[in-house]
Amino acid sequence: MRAQASVLHLDLDAFFAAVEQRDKPSLRGKPVVVGGVGGRGVVATASYEARKYGVRSAMSTREARSRCPHAAFLTGRFHAYRDSSNAVMGLLRSVSPLVEPLSLDEAFVDLERADLPDLDLPTVTAFAETLRQRVREVTDGLTASVGVGSSKFIAKVASELDKPDGLTVVAPGTEVELLRPMHVTVIPGVGPATAERLRRAGIHTVAELESVSLDELVRLVGKAHGTGLFHLARADDDRPVLAERETKSVSVEGTYETDLTDRKLMEGLLTRQAGEVATRLRKHGLSGRTVTIKVRLHDFTTLNRSSTLPSPTDSTATVARVARALLADLDTSGGVRLLGVGVSGLADWIQDDLFGESDPEVVEEEPAHVEAPSSRRTAWAPGIDVVHAEMGRGWVWGSGRGVVTVRFETADTPAGPVRSYPVDDPELTVWRPPEPGDAENSMAPPPRPT
Repeated sequence: MRAQASVLHLDLDAFFAAVEQRDKPSLRGKPVVVGGVGGRGVVATASYEARKYGVRSAMSTREARSRCPHAAFLTGRFHAYRDSSNAVMGLLRSVSPLVEPLSLDEAFVDLERADLPDLDLPTVTAFAETLRQRVREVTDGLTASVGVGSSKFIAKVASELDKPDGLTVVAPGTEVELLRPMHVTVIPGVGPATAERLRRAGIHTVAELESVSLDELVRLVGKAHGTGLFHLARADDDRPVLAERETKSVSVEGTYETDLTDRKLMEGLLTRQAGEVATRLRKHGLSGRTVTIKVRLHDFTTLNRSSTLPSPTDSTATVARVARALLADLDTSGGVRLLGVGVSGLADWIQDDLFGESDPEVVEEEPAHVEAPSSRRTAWAPGIDVVHAEMGRGWVWGSGRGVVTVRFETADTPAGPVRSYPVDDPELTVWRPPEPGDAENSMAPPPRPT
């Protein structure tokens, strides 16, 4: 470990849901669930108001609706999340050249490379507090929880201790004392299956784990996992903060609080991830030939399976179809902790319709936070941005039976009026953020007063 608390971990609180609440004034302070809204949908993020009812990420939307039927269930808007993430990551890179993003809403920062007079506790504490305030400013109000410690492990643990909107700095030399009373699941990789093995051996806390020999841990959970647990139980973590390297692939993965056993749920998650990967490819004018899935089983065994296409693609339907086919060849009956989808073999051209017609299941389960082409989007999905020729900008409240209902409001207006229109009303269209140099959408009229 480092001699000073010089690793910072920043985690934006309930990120997708918080962006929706920021941009939709009528939802502020209310339960919001972002994810697939169909019968096979999966929760991507729940606001803290929804979490009080037991809603959590990776839960099926059906179960989330049963727990919190009065929540707003939204399909999400990747462009809004991407823009806020870019603002935060840009801020972090302005204070240190060593920033390691873990996802859109989470990153490590190496404070040894920051412009600080010293790395004493008062200095890094004041810096972290100022950074949190600056995050709020560059995102127009989003909050972040921050942890600072002498290693990546300790910094990440610290950021979880005072959520949401909190700051914890762990003084060097106190790491083991902090960890000892905590449950073993605080250690990365200790999911329900590993926790159960440890429980049967009488190991519940990190203090009890610390008292177990390396040989015994290897016998219980295997060499690689046991060795990792042995070191982390002693707060021994020397992993460096690694800045982004040249992009050779585009991938998305998620680790889940509870082992996944439902194959349909896993397929839905892979489809969501495939959509996000495909969107990123299209955003940067790229495509790829090799589709890879990453699966971490309940016993922490990590499997990778790949399939190479005859031509590069950036199609959500294609990537999702291949990912689900790769999953079909794996035995996941014991439970899955992590799922991921990636595309490599990148090129700057594509061959359309590689597999012919798009898969209708992919259209239904388009990821909550992915902007799909309008020709493949489920029409008027709840939460998407729209603009009306007379009323201005708003978002879809709901739709059905030939009618779409819109709440007219933006982040900069009060909670606005609700109006309903025929789904084919020519004055109502999907709103998308303007591209650089494109003034078409920027000239949309503002919403009228209530």
